[in-house]
Amino acid sequence: MTSNDVKLFSEFSLRSVTLKNRIVISPMGTYSAENGALQPFHHTHYASFAMGGAGLVMVEQTSVTRRGRVTNGDPGLWEDGQIGGMRALVSHMKSYGAKAGIQLNHGGRKSSMQRAFRGNGPLTDADLAMGEELWTPMAPSALPLGEGWLTPEPLGAEQLEGLRRAYAAAARRAVLAGFDLIEIHMAHGYLLQNFLSPLANQREDEYGGSLENRMRFPLDIVRAVRAVVPDSMPLFARISATDWIEGGWTIDDSVVLARALSEAGIDLVDCSSGGNLRLGATNSSLGRGPGYQVPFADRIRAEAGIPTAAVGMIRTPEFAESILQEDRADLICIARQALFDPYWAHHAAEALGVNANFADWTPQYGWWLDKWKRALDSNGETPLGPEVFPAAAVARRA
Repeated sequence: MTSNDVKLFSEFSLRSVTLKNRIVISPMGTYSAENGALQPFHHTHYASFAMGGAGLVMVEQTSVTRRGRVTNGDPGLWEDGQIGGMRALVSHMKSYGAKAGIQLNHGGRKSSMQRAFRGNGPLTDADLAMGEELWTPMAPSALPLGEGWLTPEPLGAEQLEGLRRAYAAAARRAVLAGFDLIEIHMAHGYLLQNFLSPLANQREDEYGGSLENRMRFPLDIVRAVRAVVPDSMPLFARISATDWIEGGWTIDDSVVLARALSEAGIDLVDCSSGGNLRLGATNSSLGRGPGYQVPFADRIRAEAGIPTAAVGMIRTPEFAESILQEDRADLICIARQALFDPYWAHHAAEALGVNANFADWTPQYGWWLDKWKRALDSNGETPLGPEVFPAAAVARRA
């Protein structure tokens, strides 16, 4: 394979947006906002991924309403005053050549829980003593996630209409902030997955019961967002392809949903899973291995005829490239591996023989690194040796 054959570093276009490569930094909650507002941490966090060479950097789940926050540390776009902070972050990310995306979310029955690094469960007296706010979540049905979790308030007709408006308003703000694309969060046990999954939705009206009814409100949200953003802007949807629980949402359901999402205006399905277990945002209690969720992206792409993103312990450049070469997905999402190595994309390019002489690095780094590499080469050493790039070496062995 020559560098020209490497798909991981080929361009990918949807609507009017073209990514310089097929590496996406997944939205990962950092739970570090204050009253919905971004902090200096967020600029360092997201800019490092953009400097690291990823084609698309996704900002974490951002709440469309104050009451829809998952934790007290979630960023928000529920009011116009939050646009400026997001605009500054987008400008920072784009200055390094990445496209910027944002994930819009409502926590549903998982709202009002602990920040993940403080326990990732229901709020405790100790959390409240630290100043955390407690509120009643909202969901399709009055079904708590499990013992000890808050019982949500079932959503009525006026509240559902208010949420349609809230998603649309947050999408408008995302456009004003300069984001290149929006992802609607329909996974991990949050509000829109609450509607989809029979484990959380026991309504007896037009939003519950049959698969068609359970898909109705999530599709309403997609249409509401699609109606207010430019036709040129891509929309993604992140779904949990399966609940991993008997009697819950299945991959067969996801294929049906993906077809409906495409008709409603979604351009790509980001295929995750889980979230209706009591602990963790995703399927953290399950045994997992490299690429364990890739089959979901593969099947949905083939059977629903929509582009997909593959996620789930895709740690090495070679594995990521093989997924694309086998046409199992269109984009590769990197998450915790990027926390371990924010420059994963640049290291992947070096490993796959694409990035000669550090040409794609920010010039303030690339000039020095090229000079350094030539010195190493003259001594018969390699820049990707474990003594030089230990993170890259670990990633390549995984």
